[in-house]
Amino acid sequence: MALSQTANLSKTDSLLMVKSFLIWSFTLAVCLLVVGFPLVVLMATVGCLLSIVLQSVMPVSAVLLVAGGLILFNVLAVVIGASVLTAKGIHPKEVKWLSWLHGETEEMQKTVYAACPLTCDIKL
Repeated sequence: MALSQTANLSKTDSLLMVKSFLIWSFTLAVCLLVVGFPLVVLMATVGCLLSIVLQSVMPVSAVLLVAGGLILFNVLAVVIGASVLTAKGIHPKEVKWLSWLHGETEEMQKTVYAACPLTCDIKL
């Protein structure tokens, strides 16, 4: 009985780790695309300049090599970041600014219209 509970617990724990890793990967990829847009533009500029420089050395595969390297760099950054956050045990539900990921709405202030202080307390 105890052995089956231990195996089931480790299976559940590993599934939670995989789920946390996949959620972190998705979140970091979205943040890289949305928030890191200036970084992407900078990498594209450096990539263009690098491919122009490498074109004289290897004319056939310079653009392919640079584009592949940039894509590999972005994928590795997301995967390593997700791995580190998962290994530290930080679950995405523990992060306050990720409430949009879980479908939780932030508490908004109640709208007060300009006429409300004059008319809201009137009882008919």
